[in-house]
Amino acid sequence: MFQPTRLKPLFHPGKLLVSHAALATLRTNGVPVISVVLRHIAGDWGVVSEDDKRQNDVSISTGLRLISIYRLPDQTRIMVITEWDRSNTTLERLNDIVPGSDVRPPQPANHRYPAWPKADYAQEGRA
Repeated sequence: MFQPTRLKPLFHPGKLLVSHAALATLRTNGVPVISVVLRHIAGDWGVVSEDDKRQNDVSISTGLRLISIYRLPDQTRIMVITEWDRSNTTLERLNDIVPGSDVRPPQPANHRYPAWPKADYAQEGRA
């Protein structure tokens, strides 16, 4: 017989914001938005690293940002972010946030953003 599973929320997600691309991808995969949100607020952080899982566990009590990543049946990844003040939770496709996130070239440790060429600094009088 069917036994419902009761999930205890660990935090209030605030306003729910879902990008058009994430919604379309979830629908294509037959995954309801609410199932992703329920996993997130119950502390199932998905496929994030062990360090990120530990950070999320600490962030619940200290009031920092919470991040989960869930892999869908078609291997697309959905990122769920709850802001530090719990004002909103956003669902986006990971590839829309970090283009080419499946294959990322290594970045030098001293890389800074924005990476302005020196010529741009000279033109703006900042050289």
